[in-house]
Amino acid sequence: MADTQPGKMNGWLALSPLALFLAIFLTSSLIAGDFYSVPVTVAFLVASAYSVIISRGRMADRIGIFSKGAGDRNILLMVWIFILAGAFASSAKAIGSVESTVNLTLAIVPPKFLLAGLFLASCLISMSIGSSVGTIVALIPIASGIAGQASLPLSLVAALIVGGSFFGDNLSFISDTTIAATTSQGCSMKDKFRVNIGIAGPAALIVAAIYTVIGLEYSSAPVIGQIEPLKLIPYFSVILMAFCGINVVIVLAAGVLLCLAIGIISGTSPAVLAASMGEGITGMGELIIVTLLAGGMLEVIRHNGGIDFIIKGLTGKIGGRRGAEFSIAALVSLSNLCTANNTIAILTVGKIAREITQRFGLDPRKSASLLDVFSCIVQCAIPYGAQMLMASSLTGIPATSIIPWLFYPAALLVMACIGIIFNYPRSLSKSLDKKK
Repeated sequence: MADTQPGKMNGWLALSPLALFLAIFLTSSLIAGDFYSVPVTVAFLVASAYSVIISRGRMADRIGIFSKGAGDRNILLMVWIFILAGAFASSAKAIGSVESTVNLTLAIVPPKFLLAGLFLASCLISMSIGSSVGTIVALIPIASGIAGQASLPLSLVAALIVGGSFFGDNLSFISDTTIAATTSQGCSMKDKFRVNIGIAGPAALIVAAIYTVIGLEYSSAPVIGQIEPLKLIPYFSVILMAFCGINVVIVLAAGVLLCLAIGIISGTSPAVLAASMGEGITGMGELIIVTLLAGGMLEVIRHNGGIDFIIKGLTGKIGGRRGAEFSIAALVSLSNLCTANNTIAILTVGKIAREITQRFGLDPRKSASLLDVFSCIVQCAIPYGAQMLMASSLTGIPATSIIPWLFYPAALLVMACIGIIFNYPRSLSKSLDKKK
């Protein structure tokens, strides 16, 4: 929440590093007609340097604030995940695990249902493990292989995995966002789930139907290669461990060890395996740099009062129950744009959202749902979010080419707005009125 230390500046100036980043990244890319014309690392570097320059205090203190954000435990945890994900994805590909898993999927699922099937699988896995990043790491390599063999657009396949990964991130009982939202609003996970499923469930069904229709255009039978049961073990083990709720770092580390063991058993030399792991880790370099720069820059924005400025601006003129609910949605959305982390965004505005809930007679179950839903909508769609950067890194395509195919966050946004406008669920309002 608000930082009372001296050094706060004008709110717009505090937010200007984020505006500068977006201007450099988007404007230059639009002019060049290529969203990779200016690497995202360069855009973040310039914006990060600018954020330090405009801050107040000694230069050593400014750099210390930036370094504190870059070294945040959540940021460093993501770095560990990226390193292990790169090692696992590359070693699994080297031993033929990805190829065998792809062939098995193509043999089981009818071609016209491939897209919808992958989307629903992503929804199910993310619901079970409560992690959008974990789902993307597990499924993107398989989905990429399927896209190649079934002649599907890679950006489309990546988008349906990313979209489905946020279904569970929003709903799962073990998701960080669910825990943060329910804790901050003082309601149970079960009650929040009941409200959420009425919004996310219809959105997922609509998107599955859309992907089914799109899949009809790509229903030609793909060539199915050899399926080697031994090489299926790494991916199935990773998915099974994830289903059991094991920490994603442990899951990925175990996956790497399994790839090494099965690779050696299958005749792959240790030198080749080591080289593939090194290549995978190195391939995550840009993603790691972006994560560190973003973490530092966004901490400077927070320290300078940018987040507080957004909160005060949105809560100053609230009128009525619907206005209060839309203000909570806007608060967490803007906070997420500035933090690029949906859990941190919820924690940042959770207290003020609870104050709005109490002041305007909202139900805390609905408030918790709104915090979770809108944070996931924004996190899913921003090209500099960890999930999108991970998908981009694993597929080798720009994050911005994935966004046009992201139907799930759009459907979730529509359903959430309908829920606010038509006072869904009405039973919450009725029960609240009776208590009064």
